[in-house]
Amino acid sequence: MKNRSWFWLGMVSLFLMIVTLVITITINAYPLYVLEIKQLDLAESLGLTSKQLLLNYREMMGYLNFPWRNQFKLTDFPHSVSGAFHFYEVKRLFMLNYGVLLITITPTVLFLRKLWREGQFWRLVRPFQIAALIPFAFGLVMLMSFDWFFVTFHSIFFNNDAWLFNPLTDPIINALPESYFMHCFVLGFLLFELLLLLGIYFGKYQLLNKNKKEL
Repeated sequence: MKNRSWFWLGMVSLFLMIVTLVITITINAYPLYVLEIKQLDLAESLGLTSKQLLLNYREMMGYLNFPWRNQFKLTDFPHSVSGAFHFYEVKRLFMLNYGVLLITITPTVLFLRKLWREGQFWRLVRPFQIAALIPFAFGLVMLMSFDWFFVTFHSIFFNNDAWLFNPLTDPIINALPESYFMHCFVLGFLLFELLLLLGIYFGKYQLLNKNKKEL
């Protein structure tokens, strides 16, 4: 029973770390936004240069990423009280994500090292195979209606409508097109899938070597 509890506690820590690591990489995927600017001619449509737009993007991400930055302010985009409040709520989610990631890194590393040393990495295979179906399910929903997916996502994480920006009072929304968020979700799902596939590969690899030795 003790060994069983240890395994499932380790699995909880592992999945929390995977999810928060994927989120961390995705929300800080600077090249993705650069690509979005080029594909949509975003800077030109906003009357800015790419350099100016990226400066505002870095200012936005700096506010969201660093706990000591407590004032939301962008060089070229004014904002309403409601808009600033939404970014404050997003910042809190960022901090929660980073906190969970930091808390779970050490126990997850210890858990994975113990599994590998004891030749039990194969125990990750089935849970990872099941979890690997999740991105496909979300991807299917996104394909059917990304608008519905996007609205539902916000209704889960925010209990107000501050995220419904008015472009006249919060023009930053024009610099964050829906396609950008869709590509962020796609990137996140791909990273999640990749990490699970790596776990499955190493689990099967260890099991195969173990069977060969027994023969």
